[in-house]
Amino acid sequence: MFEFDIQHRDGRARVAQFHTPRGTLTTPMFMPVGTQGTVKGISPQELIEIKSQMILGNTYHLMLRPGEELVRAHGGLPGFTAYPGPFLTDSGGFQVMSLGHMRKITEEGVTFKSHLDGSMVKLTPERSIEVQQALGADVIMAFDECPPFPAEREYITRSLERTIRWLDRCLSVQNNDHQALFAIVQGGIHEDLRQHSLDLTLPFNTLGFAIGGLAVGESKAEMYPAVAFTAARLPENKPRYLMGVGHPEDLVAGIALGVDMFDCVYPTRTGRFGYALTDDGRLNMNSSAPRRQLEPIDADCDCYACRHYTRAYLAHLVRAEELLAPRMLSLHNLRYLHRLVERARDAIAVGEFGQWATTWAERYFKGQIPDWFADTLQQEPSAGQPPAMR
Repeated sequence: MFEFDIQHRDGRARVAQFHTPRGTLTTPMFMPVGTQGTVKGISPQELIEIKSQMILGNTYHLMLRPGEELVRAHGGLPGFTAYPGPFLTDSGGFQVMSLGHMRKITEEGVTFKSHLDGSMVKLTPERSIEVQQALGADVIMAFDECPPFPAEREYITRSLERTIRWLDRCLSVQNNDHQALFAIVQGGIHEDLRQHSLDLTLPFNTLGFAIGGLAVGESKAEMYPAVAFTAARLPENKPRYLMGVGHPEDLVAGIALGVDMFDCVYPTRTGRFGYALTDDGRLNMNSSAPRRQLEPIDADCDCYACRHYTRAYLAHLVRAEELLAPRMLSLHNLRYLHRLVERARDAIAVGEFGQWATTWAERYFKGQIPDWFADTLQQEPSAGQPPAMR
């Protein structure tokens, strides 16, 4: 059911075909987030038109509302949402961190106080897999504990070891060969704890691996050495997923380090706040400059907003608080990230990723490329990696 075929390599960066029951995905790729079963403001047809390949749904939120059994009655998330492509579901592990003021962790699992009605809700590894199987996603995540930042080393150690025990329990109840379960490597920003997590996680030999516990408050200069360290030690022949990361610079840096899959609410949330993503950085549509500009957000973009509207019109919609504004900016921002990874894939295929990434960064960072980003482009191929493929 699941195969991962690497087609091109350039340094650590690679292009692959990830075959799933509902379709073949080309990586690297960005996954729009549909926490509640919808990517905010964007229809399934629009997602298809901007070439979204896989949508992310959230176990915790969909379990509470509308409930996994109603989704199961629709044949899973594709039938429920009318998006026919592959889905990935988070396990609820992120909410262990983000709802820290409303939960209690034990070895058995996590008890939450529902943010909807205050009722007590228990989520265990077994329950997480049960819900994800009802939701019918192609890729499901092991239930884990995502530590906050900062956190004491002792806490991170206990947390990652509990995550391993929870992974074992997840695998013991998963019984659907139409779903690929990914394990999650934790360890915060500490290389020795990352190695400890890798040593415990890799023997489970899951169909893919995620890098978790990052983009939770640490700086990029702290995050990317942890990404580099972890990605280099994950299996070469399986997809690597950097969870919750999706700023443009993060995608380019992550791809340079061999990451295949990304997700984040950033493009749609940024769109709702009135910002458009471009190669020149974020364009503030609330500022005075766009109000008289007759060009599109991005002349090279093929999204509906860029093909039909000027910056001046979209800036007018933002100021007037018209509903079309956040929809069109979100649509553009998603398409921008999809185009960004498409351009990265093209550069990898011809062995020019480093040059392309440097050129892109010089423009995006206005000539002041941060050290952490430059360092990602200097990484040598992982030990034992096969020769470059074109």
